[in-house]
Amino acid sequence: MSKRHLSSRGKSLLVLSGAGLIAGSGLWFFGYDQTPQASVAEFSSGQQQTISSAAAPDPIASQQKAQVAPEEPTQANSFRTPVSLGDTPFVNSLEGTDIDGQLRTNAAGNLVVDLQTKDFFDYFLNTVGEVAPKTALDKIESLARDSLPGPAAGEVMALLEQYLDYKQQALVLGNAQLDPARQQDPAYQLSVFRQALNDLKQLRSSTFSSDTHRAFFGLEEAYGEYTLASLDLQQRTDLSETARNTLQAWHRRQLPDVIRQTETRLIEEEDLHSRRQAILAKASSPKDAGEQLRKSGMAPDQIDDVVAYLSEREQFEGTFDQYQAELTRLQQAGLAPADLAAQKDQLLESHFDDEQTRTWARLKSMESPSR
Repeated sequence: MSKRHLSSRGKSLLVLSGAGLIAGSGLWFFGYDQTPQASVAEFSSGQQQTISSAAAPDPIASQQKAQVAPEEPTQANSFRTPVSLGDTPFVNSLEGTDIDGQLRTNAAGNLVVDLQTKDFFDYFLNTVGEVAPKTALDKIESLARDSLPGPAAGEVMALLEQYLDYKQQALVLGNAQLDPARQQDPAYQLSVFRQALNDLKQLRSSTFSSDTHRAFFGLEEAYGEYTLASLDLQQRTDLSETARNTLQAWHRRQLPDVIRQTETRLIEEEDLHSRRQAILAKASSPKDAGEQLRKSGMAPDQIDDVVAYLSEREQFEGTFDQYQAELTRLQQAGLAPADLAAQKDQLLESHFDDEQTRTWARLKSMESPSR
């Protein structure tokens, strides 16, 4: 059977650069200090976010309708692409990695369209720049046709063409200009973010079937809405801190389980990190810091590393005070510049016996008024 190739629309995308094929994030984050710490990538295996606003014809319409289904157990009659490419990576940057996502069918031989499908596409499309666009597309096609029944492989290629069309439109809107005079205005930033998310949803609903839209982007959009709500709460001046935190927690509970669990974990980790930083700031000695960190639940091997580092810094500070006193006397001795430079080098080496501590000393000396 001869291979089915992309139509003229798909072929036209081969001239796009890597940036075009993996058009950048359409959920525009503007550097809010308190923006939620998680990113959608954590919930969707690292795939790129995209934005666009124009509808496109559905190239999959003439193909057998792809079945959108949840994850199901492996069945004897199902087919799927390999987990990895073995010892030969597709590109050097992917060496040692398994393939993100997978193409698979159900027992009836119908293509299962879910987030793994999108991840599979992105795994190869994101290599454009290291390889030519055609090379990445050909690899997707060869894996689909070698691993899946003919009709399912045809569905994959139609869906890939649809996805590429979406990416192309995303590239256009990704270049939209913001108002330079208002870029630092939080209210303007929030309105742009809200419009971007709405445009993104409109594009997706126009480009993909509702099931594919939900399978590919459901988690991403849920997190986008959560982020919008979070930024809106931050800008509200009519709410107390307690009310703001309560509403933030309420919005978090509306997230799908997988996102809510990750978001909650990140918040807890950030809180724990802040508490441990406070411990280090207040500790009277490395030993005291170690004891307080033990009470906070830090693992013993991690405590040992922290205490060893703090002890090393404590010893360095004592040695540096001696070094700085002698350096001040040396600088006041009226030596010729060349002799002073030589004496300073000898003094540094006599007090600090490794390059790391000598570097610390040089940097600390630069902060001293008597340098």
